[in-house]
Amino acid sequence: MAAFITVLTEAMPAGLLPQMGADLRVSESLIGQLVTLYAIGSMITAIPLTATTQSWGRKPLLMTAIVGFVVVNTVTAISTSYPLTLAARFFAGVFAGVVWALIAGYAARMAPAHLQGRAIAVTMAGIPVALSLGIPAATFLGASVGWRLSFGIMSAMTLILIAWTIVRVPDFPGQKDDSRLSIAGVFMLPGVRSVLFVTLAFVLAHNILYTYIAPFLAPAGMTDRVGAILLIFGVSALASIWITGALIDRRLRTLVLLSIVLFSLAAATLGVWGGVPAMVYAGVAAWGLAYGGVPTLFQTASAKNAGEAADVAQAMIVTVWNLAIAGGGIVGGVLLDTVGVESFPWALLALLAPTLAVAWLARHKGFPATGHH
Repeated sequence: MAAFITVLTEAMPAGLLPQMGADLRVSESLIGQLVTLYAIGSMITAIPLTATTQSWGRKPLLMTAIVGFVVVNTVTAISTSYPLTLAARFFAGVFAGVVWALIAGYAARMAPAHLQGRAIAVTMAGIPVALSLGIPAATFLGASVGWRLSFGIMSAMTLILIAWTIVRVPDFPGQKDDSRLSIAGVFMLPGVRSVLFVTLAFVLAHNILYTYIAPFLAPAGMTDRVGAILLIFGVSALASIWITGALIDRRLRTLVLLSIVLFSLAAATLGVWGGVPAMVYAGVAAWGLAYGGVPTLFQTASAKNAGEAADVAQAMIVTVWNLAIAGGGIVGGVLLDTVGVESFPWALLALLAPTLAVAWLARHKGFPATGHH
C-alpha cells in the first residue's frame, strides 16, 4: 500500500495535466514539471536522509514518511498557487525517497532468508497496480469530479495506511553507529556498481518511452488509445511481478537477463512495425512483461550484494532510479524536438546493449548465477 500510494503520488499529475494547468493558470508543460520536481526531491535527498536515519527504528521512520504524504497531498489538493504546489511536490519526492530506500529491506527482514526475494516482490506489487489501475482511476476521477478530489482521496487512503501500519507492522532496529559503512564504502562493495549501472540504463530507456508514449503513438494514429496501451502495459507488468515473485529466489540472474532481452525485442518491434497497431500492442505487452519485475529484481540484487548496508545501497538505487526518471523526460524531450519519435526505439536499443553486456559480465557479483554466494 505504501508503494502504491508513492507511485500514485508521483505519476498522478501526468494524468491530470489539462485540469491542473487550467486551475493553477499555467501551461501543461509547467504542470509536467510537478513530476520532474518530485523526482529531483527523491534524487538529491535519498542518500543523505537514509545515511542520517540509519540508526532510527524502521517503523518510526516509515511512519514519518507516510505522515509526510498526508501533508503534501493535502497541500496539493487545496493549493491555488503554482509555486506552493511545486514546493509540496518537491517534499513529496523527499518522503518518497525515504519510503523506497526503506521498504525493500524492511520487507526482507519480515521474511525468512529463503523467501526474502518473494517478500520484496509482494511489496513491489504496489507499483504495477498503481500504474495499471491507480493512474487510470485517478485520471478518470480527475476528469469527472476534479483533480483536487483525486489528491484528497489519496490523503484519505494514506490515513487508512497509517492506522494499518500502527496496528500490524512490526518494528526493526536501525543500524548501530559502529556497524555502518560509509556511502563510498557501500559504492565500492563488489557487485554494487554493476547493479547501479544496469538500473540506470534500463530505467532511463523505459522512461524515454513511457513519458512520451502519447506522441510516440501519434504516427500510428493511436493517440486516442493511450489509455488502452497503458492498461496493456500495466496488466503485463502485473503478470511479470507474479512470475518474478515465484522465481526470484532461485533464478534472479536469468530473470534479469530475460528482462533486458525482452525489452530489447519490444523496442525492435516498435522500431520496425511502429505504424502497425497490432504490433504496437504486442510490443507494449512484451515491454510490460520485461519491466514489471525489474524494481524487485534490481532491489533484491542490490540488497544481496550490500548485505548489512542494504538500506544505503537501496538509497543509491532510489537515486539512480530518479535520475533515470528525470533523464527520461529530458532525453526523450530532446529526441522528440530534434529527430522525432521514430528515434525512440533505436535510442532504447543503444541503451539496452551495454545494459545486457554489464549484466552478463556480472556473473560472480552483481547478478550471480545460483551457487555463487
